[in-house]
Amino acid sequence: MNYFLDINYSSINKYGEELCGDKVEIVHNENGYIAVLSDGLGSGVKANILSTLTSKIVATMIKDGASIEETIETIINTLPECKIRKLAYSTFTIIKIDNEYNTYIAEYDNPAYFYYNDGVFKNIPKTMITVGNKNVFESKFKLQLGDSLNIISDGAVHAGIGQLLNLGWGWSEINDYLEGLNKINNTSKILNGNFIGVCNNLYNNKPGDDTTILTIKLRKPEYIDIFIGPPVDKSLDKELAKLMTKGNSKKILCGGTTALIAQRELNRELNVDIDTMREGIPPIAYIDGFDLVTEGVLTLGKTLEMIKEFNKNTYDNYIDDKDYNGCSLLTKMLIQESTHINFYIGKAVNPAHQNPNFPTGFNIKLKIIYDLIEELKKAGKEITTKYL
Repeated sequence: MNYFLDINYSSINKYGEELCGDKVEIVHNENGYIAVLSDGLGSGVKANILSTLTSKIVATMIKDGASIEETIETIINTLPECKIRKLAYSTFTIIKIDNEYNTYIAEYDNPAYFYYNDGVFKNIPKTMITVGNKNVFESKFKLQLGDSLNIISDGAVHAGIGQLLNLGWGWSEINDYLEGLNKINNTSKILNGNFIGVCNNLYNNKPGDDTTILTIKLRKPEYIDIFIGPPVDKSLDKELAKLMTKGNSKKILCGGTTALIAQRELNRELNVDIDTMREGIPPIAYIDGFDLVTEGVLTLGKTLEMIKEFNKNTYDNYIDDKDYNGCSLLTKMLIQESTHINFYIGKAVNPAHQNPNFPTGFNIKLKIIYDLIEELKKAGKEITTKYL
Protein backbone atom coordinates (compact mmCIF):
# COMPACT_ATOMS: atom_id res chain seq x y z
CA MET A 1 0.00 0.00 0.00
CA ASN A 2 1.18 3.53 -0.76
CA TYR A 3 1.50 5.66 2.34
CA PHE A 4 1.89 9.41 2.66
CA LEU A 5 5.13 11.15 3.66
CA ASP A 6 4.13 14.23 5.63
CA ILE A 7 7.22 16.50 5.43
CA ASN A 8 7.33 19.96 6.95
CA TYR A 9 9.78 22.30 8.68
CA SER A 10 9.70 25.46 10.79
CA SER A 11 12.44 27.95 11.70
CA ILE A 12 13.01 31.06 13.80
CA ASN A 13 15.84 33.49 13.14
CA LYS A 14 18.43 34.62 15.63
CA TYR A 15 17.13 37.76 17.33
CA GLY A 16 17.86 40.84 15.25
CA GLU A 17 18.65 38.93 12.04
CA GLU A 18 16.50 39.22 8.91
CA LEU A 19 17.82 36.00 7.36
CA CYS A 20 17.92 32.53 8.86
CA GLY A 21 21.28 30.75 9.02
CA ASP A 22 19.52 27.39 8.77
CA LYS A 23 18.20 26.09 5.47
CA VAL A 24 15.98 23.14 4.54
CA GLU A 25 15.84 21.83 0.98
CA ILE A 26 13.26 19.21 -0.02
CA VAL A 27 13.31 17.44 -3.39
CA HIS A 28 10.73 14.98 -4.69
CA ASN A 29 11.18 12.91 -7.82
CA GLU A 30 10.06 9.53 -9.21
CA ASN A 31 12.50 7.72 -6.89
CA GLY A 32 11.32 9.26 -3.63
CA TYR A 33 12.24 12.19 -1.38
CA ILE A 34 15.50 13.89 -0.41
CA ALA A 35 15.56 16.39 2.46
CA VAL A 36 18.56 18.35 3.72
CA LEU A 37 18.83 20.49 6.86
CA SER A 38 21.94 22.68 6.85
CA ASP A 39 23.21 25.08 9.52
CA GLY A 40 25.68 27.72 8.34
CA LEU A 41 28.55 29.06 10.44
CA GLY A 42 27.50 32.04 12.56
CA SER A 43 24.25 33.82 11.74
CA GLY A 44 22.74 36.32 9.34
CA VAL A 45 23.72 36.76 5.70
CA LYS A 46 26.94 34.72 5.77
CA ALA A 47 25.32 31.79 7.53
CA ASN A 48 22.37 31.94 5.16
CA ILE A 49 24.67 31.81 2.11
CA LEU A 50 26.64 28.86 3.53
CA SER A 51 23.57 26.83 4.47
CA THR A 52 21.76 27.62 1.21
CA LEU A 53 24.74 26.56 -0.91
CA THR A 54 25.21 23.40 1.14
CA SER A 55 21.57 22.30 1.04
CA LYS A 56 21.18 23.07 -2.69
CA ILE A 57 24.40 21.28 -3.67
CA VAL A 58 23.65 18.24 -1.51
CA ALA A 59 20.03 17.85 -2.67
CA THR A 60 20.94 18.27 -6.35
CA MET A 61 23.91 15.90 -6.30
CA ILE A 62 22.19 13.17 -4.26
CA LYS A 63 19.15 13.40 -6.54
CA ASP A 64 21.43 12.95 -9.56
CA GLY A 65 22.99 9.83 -8.05
CA ALA A 66 26.25 11.19 -6.61
CA SER A 67 27.82 9.36 -3.65
CA ILE A 68 28.04 10.96 -0.21
CA GLU A 69 31.84 11.16 -0.65
CA GLU A 70 31.54 13.03 -3.96
CA THR A 71 28.94 15.34 -2.49
CA ILE A 72 31.00 16.27 0.58
CA GLU A 73 34.12 16.83 -1.52
CA THR A 74 32.13 19.22 -3.68
CA ILE A 75 30.88 21.12 -0.63
CA ILE A 76 34.43 21.43 0.77
CA ASN A 77 35.67 22.86 -2.53
CA THR A 78 32.69 25.16 -3.10
CA LEU A 79 31.81 26.95 0.13
CA PRO A 80 33.27 30.47 0.43
CA GLU A 81 35.78 30.88 3.26
CA CYS A 82 35.10 33.29 6.12
CA LYS A 83 37.90 35.91 6.07
CA ILE A 84 37.90 36.30 9.84
CA ARG A 85 37.68 32.68 10.99
CA LYS A 86 39.35 31.18 7.89
CA LEU A 87 36.58 28.57 7.81
CA ALA A 88 34.10 27.40 5.20
CA TYR A 89 31.71 25.57 7.45
CA SER A 90 28.15 24.32 7.35
CA THR A 91 26.69 21.36 9.19
CA PHE A 92 24.12 19.14 7.50
CA THR A 93 21.75 16.22 7.88
CA ILE A 94 20.73 14.36 4.71
CA ILE A 95 17.61 12.18 4.57
CA LYS A 96 16.92 10.03 1.52
CA ILE A 97 13.71 7.99 1.41
CA ASP A 98 12.85 5.81 -1.58
CA ASN A 99 9.43 4.66 -2.75
CA GLU A 100 9.64 1.56 -0.54
CA TYR A 101 10.39 3.83 2.47
CA ASN A 102 13.95 2.57 2.78
CA THR A 103 15.69 5.43 4.58
CA TYR A 104 19.30 6.62 4.50
CA ILE A 105 20.54 9.37 6.81
CA ALA A 106 23.95 11.06 6.79
CA GLU A 107 24.83 13.49 9.61
CA TYR A 108 27.66 15.96 9.93
CA ASP A 109 27.85 18.01 13.16
CA ASN A 110 24.09 18.55 13.54
CA PRO A 111 22.39 17.21 16.68
CA ALA A 112 21.55 13.52 16.29
CA TYR A 113 18.16 12.90 14.71
CA PHE A 114 15.18 11.53 16.63
CA TYR A 115 13.41 8.43 15.33
CA TYR A 116 10.12 7.26 16.85
CA ASN A 117 8.81 3.82 15.98
CA ASP A 118 5.26 3.13 17.12
CA GLY A 119 5.47 6.32 19.20
CA VAL A 120 8.61 5.28 21.09
CA PHE A 121 12.17 6.53 20.56
CA LYS A 122 14.38 3.98 18.84
CA ASN A 123 18.16 4.24 18.65
CA ILE A 124 19.42 3.28 15.18
CA PRO A 125 23.02 1.93 14.83
CA LYS A 126 25.33 4.31 12.94
CA THR A 127 28.60 3.87 11.08
CA MET A 128 31.22 6.58 10.64
CA ILE A 129 32.96 7.46 7.40
CA THR A 130 35.66 10.10 6.97
CA VAL A 131 35.69 12.36 3.94
CA GLY A 132 38.52 14.88 3.91
CA ASN A 133 38.65 16.00 7.52
CA LYS A 134 34.93 15.49 8.14
CA ASN A 135 33.45 12.59 10.11
CA VAL A 136 30.02 11.70 8.77
CA PHE A 137 27.64 9.29 10.50
CA GLU A 138 25.43 7.10 8.34
CA SER A 139 22.40 5.00 9.24
CA LYS A 140 19.93 2.91 7.28
CA PHE A 141 16.50 1.57 8.21
CA LYS A 142 12.98 1.24 6.83
CA LEU A 143 10.20 3.58 7.87
CA GLN A 144 7.03 1.89 9.08
CA LEU A 145 3.51 3.28 9.08
CA GLY A 146 3.17 5.73 11.99
CA ASP A 147 6.92 6.37 12.29
CA SER A 148 8.28 9.87 12.82
CA LEU A 149 11.65 11.49 12.15
CA ASN A 150 12.62 14.80 13.76
CA ILE A 151 15.79 16.64 12.75
CA ILE A 152 16.84 19.82 14.57
CA SER A 153 19.56 22.44 14.34
CA ASP A 154 21.68 23.19 17.40
CA GLY A 155 19.66 26.33 18.14
CA ALA A 156 17.07 24.03 19.72
CA VAL A 157 19.62 22.32 21.98
CA HIS A 158 20.94 25.73 23.08
CA ALA A 159 17.48 27.19 23.73
CA GLY A 160 17.34 28.93 27.09
CA ILE A 161 21.08 29.22 27.73
CA GLY A 162 21.68 32.17 30.02
CA GLN A 163 17.94 32.77 30.31
CA LEU A 164 15.36 30.22 31.46
CA LEU A 165 17.79 27.26 31.33
CA ASN A 166 21.41 27.70 32.37
CA LEU A 167 22.72 24.87 30.18
CA GLY A 168 20.14 24.97 27.41
CA TRP A 169 17.37 22.51 26.69
CA GLY A 170 19.56 19.49 25.98
CA TRP A 171 19.16 16.60 23.57
CA SER A 172 17.69 14.12 26.10
CA GLU A 173 15.08 16.59 27.33
CA ILE A 174 14.15 17.41 23.74
CA ASN A 175 13.80 13.69 23.03
CA ASP A 176 11.32 13.30 25.90
CA TYR A 177 9.30 16.28 24.70
CA LEU A 178 9.24 15.22 21.04
CA GLU A 179 8.19 11.71 21.98
CA GLY A 180 5.12 13.17 23.66
CA LEU A 181 4.41 15.57 20.79
CA ASN A 182 4.53 12.77 18.24
CA LYS A 183 1.91 10.83 20.17
CA ILE A 184 -0.64 13.66 20.12
CA ASN A 185 0.10 15.43 16.80
CA ASN A 186 -0.58 13.57 13.57
CA THR A 187 0.51 16.43 11.29
CA SER A 188 4.11 17.57 10.89
CA LYS A 189 3.26 21.27 10.62
CA ILE A 190 1.37 21.42 13.91
CA LEU A 191 4.09 19.44 15.69
CA ASN A 192 6.77 21.78 14.35
CA GLY A 193 4.79 24.84 15.40
CA ASN A 194 4.46 23.52 18.96
CA PHE A 195 8.16 22.72 19.15
CA ILE A 196 9.40 26.03 17.73
CA GLY A 197 7.00 27.87 20.06
CA VAL A 198 8.62 26.21 23.07
CA CYS A 199 12.11 27.08 21.77
CA ASN A 200 11.07 30.69 21.32
CA ASN A 201 9.67 30.79 24.87
CA LEU A 202 12.89 29.33 26.29
CA TYR A 203 14.80 32.07 24.50
CA ASN A 204 12.39 34.56 26.11
CA ASN A 205 11.28 35.63 22.60
CA LYS A 206 14.83 36.69 21.72
CA PRO A 207 16.43 33.61 20.10
CA GLY A 208 20.17 33.46 20.62
CA ASP A 209 20.60 31.24 17.55
CA ASP A 210 18.77 30.23 14.40
CA THR A 211 16.52 27.30 15.30
CA THR A 212 14.93 24.77 12.95
CA ILE A 213 13.00 21.52 13.12
CA LEU A 214 12.31 19.25 10.15
CA THR A 215 9.68 16.55 10.67
CA ILE A 216 8.86 13.55 8.50
CA LYS A 217 5.88 11.34 9.33
CA LEU A 218 4.78 8.24 7.46
CA ARG A 219 1.01 8.37 7.53
CA LYS A 220 -1.90 6.44 6.14
CA PRO A 221 -3.47 8.50 3.34
CA GLU A 222 -6.61 10.35 4.43
CA TYR A 223 -8.83 11.39 1.54
CA ILE A 224 -11.47 14.10 1.46
CA ASP A 225 -13.84 14.81 -1.43
CA ILE A 226 -15.18 18.37 -1.30
CA PHE A 227 -18.05 19.37 -3.60
CA ILE A 228 -18.48 23.10 -4.20
CA GLY A 229 -21.26 24.56 -6.31
CA PRO A 230 -23.63 23.18 -8.95
CA PRO A 231 -22.48 22.08 -12.43
CA VAL A 232 -22.63 24.58 -15.26
CA ASP A 233 -25.22 22.33 -16.97
CA LYS A 234 -28.13 21.03 -14.87
CA SER A 235 -28.03 17.75 -16.82
CA LEU A 236 -24.78 16.98 -14.95
CA ASP A 237 -26.52 16.92 -11.55
CA LYS A 238 -26.92 13.13 -11.69
CA GLU A 239 -23.22 12.68 -12.52
CA LEU A 240 -22.34 14.92 -9.58
CA ALA A 241 -24.56 12.84 -7.29
CA LYS A 242 -22.79 9.64 -8.40
CA LEU A 243 -19.42 11.22 -7.59
CA MET A 244 -20.74 12.13 -4.14
CA THR A 245 -21.26 8.46 -3.29
CA LYS A 246 -18.07 7.13 -4.87
CA GLY A 247 -15.22 5.71 -2.76
CA ASN A 248 -14.57 5.59 0.99
CA SER A 249 -13.27 9.14 1.43
CA LYS A 250 -14.77 11.70 3.78
CA LYS A 251 -17.36 13.86 2.02
CA ILE A 252 -17.92 17.61 2.34
CA LEU A 253 -20.64 19.66 0.65
CA CYS A 254 -20.17 23.43 0.34
CA GLY A 255 -23.07 25.56 -0.82
CA GLY A 256 -26.84 25.51 -0.47
CA THR A 257 -27.48 24.50 -4.09
CA THR A 258 -24.91 21.70 -3.82
CA ALA A 259 -26.71 20.37 -0.73
CA LEU A 260 -30.09 20.57 -2.49
CA ILE A 261 -28.71 18.54 -5.42
CA ALA A 262 -27.56 15.85 -2.98
CA GLN A 263 -30.94 15.92 -1.24
CA ARG A 264 -32.88 15.62 -4.51
CA GLU A 265 -30.71 13.21 -6.51
CA LEU A 266 -29.87 10.90 -3.60
CA ASN A 267 -33.31 11.17 -2.01
CA ARG A 268 -31.90 11.97 1.41
CA GLU A 269 -33.20 14.24 4.15
CA LEU A 270 -31.54 17.63 4.69
CA ASN A 271 -31.59 19.17 8.17
CA VAL A 272 -30.20 22.62 9.00
CA ASP A 273 -28.65 23.18 12.44
CA ILE A 274 -29.53 26.78 13.29
CA ASP A 275 -27.59 26.54 16.57
CA THR A 276 -24.32 26.54 14.60
CA MET A 277 -24.98 29.97 13.07
CA ARG A 278 -22.42 32.62 14.05
CA GLU A 279 -21.87 36.22 13.04
CA GLY A 280 -20.68 36.12 9.43
CA ILE A 281 -20.84 32.29 9.36
CA PRO A 282 -24.05 30.57 8.16
CA PRO A 283 -25.21 27.36 9.88
CA ILE A 284 -24.18 23.85 8.88
CA ALA A 285 -26.58 21.11 7.84
CA TYR A 286 -26.74 17.33 8.02
CA ILE A 287 -27.30 14.81 5.23
CA ASP A 288 -26.84 11.08 5.70
CA GLY A 289 -23.54 9.92 4.14
CA PHE A 290 -21.79 13.31 4.36
CA ASP A 291 -19.28 14.31 7.04
CA LEU A 292 -19.91 18.04 6.76
CA VAL A 293 -22.42 20.25 4.93
CA THR A 294 -21.80 24.01 4.93
CA GLU A 295 -22.85 27.17 3.14
CA GLY A 296 -20.63 28.18 0.24
CA VAL A 297 -18.84 31.49 -0.34
CA LEU A 298 -19.02 33.02 3.16
CA THR A 299 -17.82 29.86 4.89
CA LEU A 300 -15.10 29.21 2.31
CA GLY A 301 -13.89 32.80 2.60
CA LYS A 302 -13.60 32.58 6.40
CA THR A 303 -11.91 29.18 6.08
CA LEU A 304 -9.39 30.64 3.64
CA GLU A 305 -8.55 33.36 6.19
CA MET A 306 -8.03 30.76 8.95
CA ILE A 307 -5.77 28.57 6.80
CA LYS A 308 -3.75 31.59 5.66
CA GLU A 309 -3.19 32.48 9.30
CA PHE A 310 -2.29 28.86 10.07
CA ASN A 311 0.35 28.82 7.32
CA LYS A 312 1.72 32.23 8.24
CA ASN A 313 2.37 31.46 11.90
CA THR A 314 5.75 29.89 12.62
CA TYR A 315 4.53 28.66 15.98
CA ASP A 316 1.29 28.39 17.90
CA ASN A 317 -0.28 27.31 14.60
CA TYR A 318 -3.17 25.29 15.92
CA ILE A 319 -6.75 25.11 14.66
CA ASP A 320 -9.21 26.78 17.01
CA ASP A 321 -12.11 24.34 16.88
CA LYS A 322 -13.59 25.03 20.31
CA ASP A 323 -16.61 26.72 18.73
CA TYR A 324 -18.83 24.37 16.75
CA ASN A 325 -19.44 26.23 13.49
CA GLY A 326 -19.04 25.64 9.76
CA CYS A 327 -15.76 27.51 9.39
CA SER A 328 -13.89 25.87 12.29
CA LEU A 329 -15.19 22.40 11.35
CA LEU A 330 -14.21 22.81 7.69
CA THR A 331 -10.76 24.17 8.59
CA LYS A 332 -10.08 21.34 11.03
CA MET A 333 -11.10 18.68 8.52
CA LEU A 334 -8.98 20.12 5.71
CA ILE A 335 -5.87 20.64 7.87
CA GLN A 336 -5.95 17.88 10.48
CA GLU A 337 -8.00 15.09 8.92
CA SER A 338 -6.63 14.88 5.39
CA THR A 339 -3.53 14.21 3.35
CA HIS A 340 -5.24 14.21 -0.07
CA ILE A 341 -8.10 16.54 -1.02
CA ASN A 342 -10.16 16.13 -4.20
CA PHE A 343 -12.02 19.28 -5.26
CA TYR A 344 -15.17 18.88 -7.38
CA ILE A 345 -16.02 22.37 -8.56
CA GLY A 346 -19.28 23.32 -10.21
CA LYS A 347 -18.82 26.17 -12.66
CA ALA A 348 -22.36 27.53 -12.64
CA VAL A 349 -22.18 31.25 -11.82
CA ASN A 350 -24.29 32.62 -8.99
CA PRO A 351 -25.07 36.34 -9.69
CA ALA A 352 -24.59 37.02 -5.98
CA HIS A 353 -20.94 35.99 -6.38
CA GLN A 354 -20.24 38.61 -9.06
CA ASN A 355 -18.69 41.98 -8.24
CA PRO A 356 -19.68 44.64 -10.82
CA ASN A 357 -16.21 46.17 -10.51
CA PHE A 358 -14.54 42.93 -11.66
CA PRO A 359 -14.06 41.91 -15.32
CA THR A 360 -16.85 39.87 -16.85
CA GLY A 361 -16.50 36.20 -15.98
CA PHE A 362 -14.37 36.82 -12.90
CA ASN A 363 -16.14 34.76 -10.28
CA ILE A 364 -15.54 35.54 -6.59
CA LYS A 365 -16.25 31.94 -5.58
CA LEU A 366 -13.65 30.56 -7.98
CA LYS A 367 -11.07 33.08 -6.77
CA ILE A 368 -11.63 31.95 -3.18
CA ILE A 369 -11.34 28.29 -4.22
CA TYR A 370 -8.10 28.87 -6.16
CA ASP A 371 -6.57 30.71 -3.21
CA LEU A 372 -7.75 28.00 -0.82
CA ILE A 373 -6.13 25.31 -2.97
CA GLU A 374 -2.80 27.19 -2.95
CA GLU A 375 -2.88 27.56 0.83
CA LEU A 376 -3.67 23.86 1.27
CA LYS A 377 -0.70 22.99 -0.94
CA LYS A 378 1.48 25.15 1.32
CA ALA A 379 0.17 23.11 4.24
CA GLY A 380 1.46 19.95 2.52
CA LYS A 381 -1.77 18.59 1.06
CA GLU A 382 -1.98 16.68 -2.23
CA ILE A 383 -4.69 18.34 -4.33
CA THR A 384 -6.68 17.26 -7.38
CA THR A 385 -9.44 19.26 -9.12
CA LYS A 386 -12.35 18.31 -11.36
CA TYR A 387 -14.71 20.85 -12.94
CA LEU A 388 -18.34 20.22 -13.76
